[in-house]
Amino acid sequence: MKAGFVSLGCAKNLVDTEVMLGIMQERGIELTANPADADILIVNTCAFILSAKEESITTILHLADFKKGRCRALIVAGCLGQLYKRELLDEMPEVDAVIGTGAWNRIMEAIAETLSGRRVIMLGEREIIYDAKTPRLITTPPYTAYVKIAEGCNNRCSFCSIPLIRGRQISRPIEDIKLEVERLARQGVKEINLIAQDTTAYGTDLYGKPQLVELLRELVKVDVPWIRILYAYPRRFTDELIDLIAAEPKICNYVDLPLQHASNKILRLMNRPDTRESMEALLAKIRARIPGVVIRSTFIVGFPGETDEDFHELKDFLQTQRLDKVGIFTYSREEGTAAYDFPNQISEEVMQERYHDLMSMQSLISQELNEALEGTELEVLIENRDEEVNQVVAGRSYRDAPEVDGLVYIENDGRSKAGDLVRVKVLAGFVYDIAAERID
Repeated sequence: MKAGFVSLGCAKNLVDTEVMLGIMQERGIELTANPADADILIVNTCAFILSAKEESITTILHLADFKKGRCRALIVAGCLGQLYKRELLDEMPEVDAVIGTGAWNRIMEAIAETLSGRRVIMLGEREIIYDAKTPRLITTPPYTAYVKIAEGCNNRCSFCSIPLIRGRQISRPIEDIKLEVERLARQGVKEINLIAQDTTAYGTDLYGKPQLVELLRELVKVDVPWIRILYAYPRRFTDELIDLIAAEPKICNYVDLPLQHASNKILRLMNRPDTRESMEALLAKIRARIPGVVIRSTFIVGFPGETDEDFHELKDFLQTQRLDKVGIFTYSREEGTAAYDFPNQISEEVMQERYHDLMSMQSLISQELNEALEGTELEVLIENRDEEVNQVVAGRSYRDAPEVDGLVYIENDGRSKAGDLVRVKVLAGFVYDIAAERID
């Protein structure tokens, strides 16, 4: 029995995929990267925004073509299945089973049902999260891994469908997360990326208050060089957390803060608890107390009711703050969210103009910040060797999260291999990437 798997969307979805793969592998199913060789095809879908839904549907239809050959069953898992379970079965006869986000642990049951000729929908009674004992097949390179510390979200941002899909937050116990990180460290993982929908809210459901600091204090005891915190919301980014990041060399001086906007009016409409003033105060505090800190954020343009004045306030914020890494997204109108029915929806043309305006401005800022690194030294985690130029290797410093940020290209290096941590001197900075040389 062979199975092919496609995972779409965010790193949190990828972890769910890895857990399902681990369960399948433990039960003796052989995994294949070639869908033409698969008896079963599974796609773990994303439905966060419209473009993600469209990609999921396109992928399902592409995989459905293989049912003309060896494939006997096509299973849709993840967020799209959770949102549109019945519609998928009713409108896509190619789909044999739908597994919701809270039912990944029923993957073998779904496989058995579909191979018996039954079309099924499987949903969990509530959202679940894996633990350290759950089989998991890591699909990232062997030197880096994501660790999901919580599932779901208690925030109710008016534009976001995650609470509708994933439910309320459920956190893993500190001891269980530490067990997983210890196992990954023994396997040779050098970079642990902690993920949740809101990492700074970690533990509120289990312990009655946020416990990210307490979790990190345990994880830094593990023999792993880098620990990176992703998706940290500003409201709970405490002085205690700032001091711990500054004091602990294993915790990357990398702060990922999804701020979303800078106009207080738009922030209120988004149901965000922050203000421009509170965000500026937090950014100043982080920069003053964490040496060499890199700050990444995401912003939405074209939110309903965003006037030219609101947009220019956001633009001024970005010009003033000069954040190291910035992602800009156009607003996606999602059914079931509060903002779906808001008046004064913005046209696609205006959204695109604002998107390109900010991206153009931020590109200049990012290049200037990278150029300012010229002559400095960085530690780099090697990822791969250039296929065309053998003496050039690529990697990431603490300044770069996997998949979303740039790379450091090291010239005249015939020795470094994937997973090595090496010291480099920056030669040139560009918009996203950096050129460097290895220091012996």
